[in-house]
Amino acid sequence: MAPQTPTSRAATAAAFFDVDNTVIRGASAYHIARGLKRHGFFRKRDVLHFAWEQAKYTMLGESKQQIDDVRDEALGIIKGWSVAEMIAIGEEVYDEILALRIFPGTRALIDSHLEQGHEVWFVTATPPEVGSIIASRLGVTGALGTVAENVDGFYTGKLVGSMLHDQAKADAIQVLAEERGLDLSASAAYGDSIHDGPMLAAVGHPCAINPDAKLRRLAKERGWATEDFRGRRGDGRRGIVRATGAGAVWTTMAVGRGARAAGRAAIGLSRRDPEVVADDRAHKL
Repeated sequence: MAPQTPTSRAATAAAFFDVDNTVIRGASAYHIARGLKRHGFFRKRDVLHFAWEQAKYTMLGESKQQIDDVRDEALGIIKGWSVAEMIAIGEEVYDEILALRIFPGTRALIDSHLEQGHEVWFVTATPPEVGSIIASRLGVTGALGTVAENVDGFYTGKLVGSMLHDQAKADAIQVLAEERGLDLSASAAYGDSIHDGPMLAAVGHPCAINPDAKLRRLAKERGWATEDFRGRRGDGRRGIVRATGAGAVWTTMAVGRGARAAGRAAIGLSRRDPEVVADDRAHKL
């Protein structure tokens, strides 16, 4: 079932998009990680830590305990890093890699909302520095993310608030709606993971994009729209209106799959390693 974007031009309507595998093909953390590695941000012990997290993820899957462990590990590693350097690397990676990995179908949805006068927000468990780079490049309203504290432009190793994951995404858009006078019943939300379920349930026009198995089942049960842009050539619109750092270590606070991707990058992929092809396939969930 193709997504139906709200047709009202009311200023109170908005659209909320998860980023990884919804806007960007695969995990943005993976590519940011490779950029950080090229710039010498990883140490040997970081490589070992992420290799261990990758192994746990592969064997056990994602769990709250693993997410907490990765969060704490990531916060410790980024302590003392420069926010400006991270943003510069994130911008470089976006321009070189991520810009080429935007799903055309999702881009068409974003443009459709913008044309209707809706606010468009990216809501991601990765830090807002990452989401804001992508948001700026795509001309959307803004981005919400997991906030790593910084003082005088350097990360302190502490988290501001909680991780923007699962129910926290729904809570965040509700707070944003109150602050900006947005009507969630007239708004849309898009995500690929079961962990985006609470956010999708919080709006009047939910749509599962490239859904994992659990989200696909939930969408079917609740009658939500679904769309899959992963295996399609061309712009992938099929009935959609045509339209036109951050950092890996720290972005692994997001989700277990981010930890797996960052670990793979840290272990030693070079910029043109053939394993990148395998990574592309692995992220087609």
